[in-house]
Amino acid sequence: MAESDASMTTFVERMPRPPLVWNNHSMAWISDRIAGIVENKAPRWWWVSIAITASVAGFGTFCIFYLLFTGVGVWGNNIPVGWAWGITNFVFWIGIGHAGTLISAILHLCRQKWRTSINRAAEAMTLFAVMCAGIFPAIHVGRIWMIWFVAPVPNPNWIWPNFRSPLMWDVFAVSTYFTVSVLFWYLGLVPDLATMRDRAKGNVARAVYWVLSFGWRGGNRQWRHFDMAYLVLAGISTPLVLSVHSTVSFDFATSVLPGWHTTIFPPYFVAGAIFGGFAMVLTLMLPARSLYKLHDVFTWDHIDVMCKLLLFTGSIVGYAYVMEWFVAFYGANPFERFAFLNRYFGPYWWASWSMFGCNVIMPQLMWVRAFRRNWAIVYFVSMCANAGMWFERFVIFVISLHRDFLPSAWRMYYPTWVDVFTFVGTIGIFVTLFLLFIRFLPMVAMSEVKSVLPEADPHYHPPGPAGEEAVKEVQV
Repeated sequence: MAESDASMTTFVERMPRPPLVWNNHSMAWISDRIAGIVENKAPRWWWVSIAITASVAGFGTFCIFYLLFTGVGVWGNNIPVGWAWGITNFVFWIGIGHAGTLISAILHLCRQKWRTSINRAAEAMTLFAVMCAGIFPAIHVGRIWMIWFVAPVPNPNWIWPNFRSPLMWDVFAVSTYFTVSVLFWYLGLVPDLATMRDRAKGNVARAVYWVLSFGWRGGNRQWRHFDMAYLVLAGISTPLVLSVHSTVSFDFATSVLPGWHTTIFPPYFVAGAIFGGFAMVLTLMLPARSLYKLHDVFTWDHIDVMCKLLLFTGSIVGYAYVMEWFVAFYGANPFERFAFLNRYFGPYWWASWSMFGCNVIMPQLMWVRAFRRNWAIVYFVSMCANAGMWFERFVIFVISLHRDFLPSAWRMYYPTWVDVFTFVGTIGIFVTLFLLFIRFLPMVAMSEVKSVLPEADPHYHPPGPAGEEAVKEVQV
């Protein structure tokens, strides 16, 4: 028996094997680069930034509590403008959250490998944006302690919520979207948390990462279940990208108010959300790329593709603007025609033209490759897109309301300081959460980046003498 085992061992050792690259060293720089951001001491600019953003978030929280203890009269809402900055900011933040799911889910199903460098940050951005969005419907009701009445449970009066109301559809759509986004983000984070666990030097950090990584060891069985679960969640998330913002648009499309009552709203809102979401990803990742020296992870090729998507979605939004004008003047409804004339030539003309310029004209710069490779121009266009998407929501909600059917009820809307600083406070909350994210968690999916590199191929070796020296025969 011993002789047969020895002969079998000798046979296995003599079997010809293809040359392989010892990949642990060739891709170790990714772990060192990304994990080092978390492991190293926080730079001074991070402390300064989070001090500023946390202060802004704190003042925004003060405005929220001031509203709750005083009443919604501290806002500038009036009759007929019952929905103003609150609902404008809600839809703005919901739209920002769409790029994360798009990059992670749809591009994963399409096998787009370039997504791996930005999907983790985009997913985190989604969660933080939805958190900020959820603040406004809660405080908009005035009595936040009654917000649980929108839940599908009977209240003390045994009256169920009105499921025919689009506002109830928002509750289900946004809560489902947030739940699936959390699961999708955390599942992709597990392998990297295990890497952080194995690299941790302190006992506390190692214990925390050990709990969060759920005992991940990177075995074949774990990877097989991981890939299947990730694919299933991507399949669930894909229709959510289209359904969530379509449901939000039904709040307005199902009404009879001129400027709202239109069938173009669902695709119009979805395209605008993806457009604004990609702009916010560029807004956050371009500074992070420069500050953390991630030029070889988040390359100009990634930026170039995102700029093309910004151009594509911006063109769809521009097409929707033109079609709104066509439908208004092709139809025989004088109220609809007046609503669109009032948008661009009424007292709020500055908001409408700012919206058109930021969302339609500025993205056209991305046709030029030299502009797509210019850091300052790309960042300027992305900031214009962020501002333009906020103006779009302001135009749709406020301008459509302030002049309705009866001229005797027309009234101008002016935001108060509580309106302004509540919104600014949510920006502070959003940026503060993102700064905490990049400080304590890997901002790039290390395992996914490694899987798409050429070195991940077991038969790959770089050309030239250096590659020949790196090739080793795997011998027992």
